[in-house]
Amino acid sequence: MMLLRGYGTAGPWGWLTLLLVACAAWASEITFELPDNAKQCFYEEIVQGTKCTLEFQVITGGHYDVDCQFEGPDGSVLYKEMKKQYDSFTFTASRNGTYKFCFSNEFSTFTHKTVYFDFQVGEDAPLFPSENRATALTQMESACVSIHEALKSVIDYQTHFRLREAQGRSRAEDLNTRVAYWSIGEAIILFVASIGQAINMLEEDSHDSAKQVEKIFQESAYRQQQEVQREKLECL
Repeated sequence: MMLLRGYGTAGPWGWLTLLLVACAAWASEITFELPDNAKQCFYEEIVQGTKCTLEFQVITGGHYDVDCQFEGPDGSVLYKEMKKQYDSFTFTASRNGTYKFCFSNEFSTFTHKTVYFDFQVGEDAPLFPSENRATALTQMESACVSIHEALKSVIDYQTHFRLREAQGRSRAEDLNTRVAYWSIGEAIILFVASIGQAINMLEEDSHDSAKQVEKIFQESAYRQQQEVQREKLECL
């Protein structure tokens, strides 16, 4: 039975993750929300000599990275990576006890992450009781085992493709949001530039009109002076 303990500001997602773990303890694949400045730890009882594999991937959030640490029953660190997008770790339990692995988003101040992990403990049980015996399997049993292994591979491929699809959709939505904001910014800049250009043209037109009026007045005054001088000459 896998247990969960959360540290930091996990909020309601911690309880939701606990519910998911309790409902799906027979499976080892879990997807959960990891808020900013938060840490989630999972615990598993493992028997000595059991081979285990932990595989994780960040689906959404920030730069798609997370800190991961795996500790043994005595507190020794078996695996530790910082800001990893995805990774896989395989080990064989050296002693009986409770092993702990934690995912940390404490380095992030405002972006939460969606993390998927697959924790496999031990080997799958044989499909047939006679599979581990020295006797050979029948043709039907061999066909069933081959189909079973092929279906397991199909399930693994489907899981990875779904994760890749979710990550790609998240990136596309993020890019779409950025393009929308950029388009809005460009529209605002064009609108402000258009208003400025219109105001500038109005000012230039009013300035030209003032010059034309001044020129008309100057020409009129000049004509009046010419007429006055001509009248004076005629009087002389």
